[in-house]
Amino acid sequence: MSDRVWNFSAGPATLPERVLAEAREGIHELSGSGMSILEISHRSPAFQDVIAEAEAELRALLGIPDSYAVLFLQGGASLQFSMVAMNLLRGRTPGADYVVTGSWGAKAVSEARHEGSLRIVWSGEDEGFTRVPRPNELRITDDAAYVHFTSNETIQGVQWQSEPDTPDGVPLVCDMSSDFLSRPIEIDRYGVLFAGAQKNAGPAGVTVVALRRELLDRVPDGLPSMLDYRTQEKSKSLYNTPPTFAIYVVMLVARWLRDEIGGLGEMASRNAEKAGLLYDAIDGSGGFYRGHADPSSRSRMNVTFRLPSEDLERRFLDIAAERGLLELKGHRSVGGLRASIYNAMPLEGVRTLTELLETFRAEHT
Repeated sequence: MSDRVWNFSAGPATLPERVLAEAREGIHELSGSGMSILEISHRSPAFQDVIAEAEAELRALLGIPDSYAVLFLQGGASLQFSMVAMNLLRGRTPGADYVVTGSWGAKAVSEARHEGSLRIVWSGEDEGFTRVPRPNELRITDDAAYVHFTSNETIQGVQWQSEPDTPDGVPLVCDMSSDFLSRPIEIDRYGVLFAGAQKNAGPAGVTVVALRRELLDRVPDGLPSMLDYRTQEKSKSLYNTPPTFAIYVVMLVARWLRDEIGGLGEMASRNAEKAGLLYDAIDGSGGFYRGHADPSSRSRMNVTFRLPSEDLERRFLDIAAERGLLELKGHRSVGGLRASIYNAMPLEGVRTLTELLETFRAEHT
């Protein structure tokens, strides 16, 4: 595909070129249906095949057993902040525990407070959200309704290297939006995981939820139908018209991960190589570039860093844009630069960025 730039956006983010080409074909006609994927009914056999394959591919990639439901919902992670609490916190005592490692964890707390009591068992706010807690810093309530954490904080560039431990019987709930499908996980450690697709799994518009079915017994009656996990599980994500095109692209991305990449283990290795190149350039700059996150908690998805001055940061962004390296400006709450290097960012794009980092430093020191 011609005239493609290097898109380092935090989301919606770059997609594999193979997926874009296949999606273009599906927009014209979906595999002999005589209709575009944008036109077919969500009740049609053609779309039933799409959503069934999307689910099967995700189950295979992540090792999700039948004891979990896989749902394709709408509203992004932001709606899940409320939906998790409605379904698993409302009316329960002593409440839920939240681990806050960045802006998205803080937003999850704000929404959950509407549904019941909760406890922030650790927060990195006083340190500027630069790391995740050490194991000895967590004091999880033995009978908490659940423990919520954010596996990767997109804004601050902070990522958990492994899941936090929870007491027996306490479900682990994870907002996995920005590192979903980037590495293998131990699915049986999670009660619920959810992810907006627009970082690693597809376009904006669909949210993937994996939910241990036994937790459905905890859902209180009286919830709005669309926000009740039982409704969505019973209807197989088809209670209302789902985001058909977005689910189709998730299916294509999952195929790409299986066929072209070789699974999540290989994807994790590629992501580690890309992140390593960038962090080596930052660490080897003699302090010209300064990473935001503590090295123990650095994200392999979102590399956040500063330059010596805001003026130099603006100059760097201008030069980067001229060279086709776009969407590198950091979030306003952190400042500086942020390179989001999700699954579909090729190694070549990261090498191009590191070359600019090196030449820019040499010219300004």
